[in-house]
Amino acid sequence: MAITQARTMPGVLELLPLDQVAFQSMLDAVRRNFERFGFLPIETPVMEFSSLLLTKEGGESERQVYFVQSTGSMEQGEKPELALRFDLTVPLARYVAEHEHDLTFPFRRYQIQRVYRGERAQRGRFREFYQCDIDVVGKDSLSVRFDAELPAVIYNVFRDLAIGAFTIQINNRKLMCGWLEGLGLADSERQGAVLREIDKLDKRGADAVRETLTNDTFGVAADVVHKLLDFVAFRSTSLAHAYAKLDSLGSGSEALEQGRAELKEVLGLIKAFGVPESHFALNLSIARGLDYYTGTVYETILNDHPQIGSICSGGRYENLASHYTKSRLPGVGISIGATRLFWQLREAGLLRGGRSTVQVLVAQMDDNELPRYLELATELRTAGINTEAVIEPGKLAKQFKYADRAGIRFVLVLGPDEIAKGVVTVKDLRKQDQFEVTRAQLAETLRVEIEQAAAMHRA
Repeated sequence: MAITQARTMPGVLELLPLDQVAFQSMLDAVRRNFERFGFLPIETPVMEFSSLLLTKEGGESERQVYFVQSTGSMEQGEKPELALRFDLTVPLARYVAEHEHDLTFPFRRYQIQRVYRGERAQRGRFREFYQCDIDVVGKDSLSVRFDAELPAVIYNVFRDLAIGAFTIQINNRKLMCGWLEGLGLADSERQGAVLREIDKLDKRGADAVRETLTNDTFGVAADVVHKLLDFVAFRSTSLAHAYAKLDSLGSGSEALEQGRAELKEVLGLIKAFGVPESHFALNLSIARGLDYYTGTVYETILNDHPQIGSICSGGRYENLASHYTKSRLPGVGISIGATRLFWQLREAGLLRGGRSTVQVLVAQMDDNELPRYLELATELRTAGINTEAVIEPGKLAKQFKYADRAGIRFVLVLGPDEIAKGVVTVKDLRKQDQFEVTRAQLAETLRVEIEQAAAMHRA
């Protein structure tokens, strides 16, 4: 029989066990902080009706959709009725519209699931990846105060991940649109196009953006582009610095005044939510490329690794589910692309390797004593210690080698001498040390050793 080559399709991240443990630890830290702020979990199906999934105005994501079709439908020449979700926002819109009368508003949800996009195969770009989203959705209205809460969530998540200094960058699209109006760019479509270019400033550089905005397609006057680029170059160094800049803008259109007022309130409340001034800043170039956003926008960067780009982004929107319900459902949300973030952090050497979730291995000295070893393993599991028992007989040295390769730190030996004395020998493979402990004190002793080892790993 011919053997099919075992290979992974491009655009997915398949990890070895200890790397998977590290990735799962990241997701656990994200989930823990989402729940700490009072967000509730939901899950939506990986597939949605194509007619529902593609009702937004066409964008890059929608052009990368994977359609789903059964073999029978294909044989009958039917068009795909289903498609894999390309983000978690469209499914959320459908979810809220469908369950609107059963939900409590403001609806606070988090969702950690895979999404799928037909990305061109290249290093660091994924076709299947985890997104971690939170949103607060209101009914008819939603206070801008919620816009200030999400940076506090971001701060707590990345503080716990301990991946280095980071800054949550904040802006407001109303302020941006109002400023563009003052420069004579009042048309909403033209504003959207200009903002999409401004959003590329950090990636492309000021000269490239200037060239694009002044070309025949955009046709923005050179002096206007100069004023615009000077405006968006601002980055605050403190809350007082941000306030001073906003006050210096002078009077402007209704949009500018709304944006300024919202930014002032949001920036002040972020500090009240417990985020140090060192971890957030006003960045007037943050626009977010999607016209979907209407007010506050966020991007988070690692200070020492700006080449990684935004590690968490999002913003305010006015009507989440306009395609599915007549109700007005404004909201604010953020998203962490967990798979890409994990890959980037690993590539940059910012992640520690994962530790085995198996805390103890019970070795086998004598095959005839297997019931005794299994009893010991059961005692430890009952005490809350993750324990593996060696089931098949083999040389003790080979069992130690297995534990070391599998990342299991503690190996328990229960031989004739230990049985006679009522003790167990604990071998610490990290310290290359061993000690004896009574059977009665074993579980508590191991708990202390495991906690100390975990504390050293976190330090």
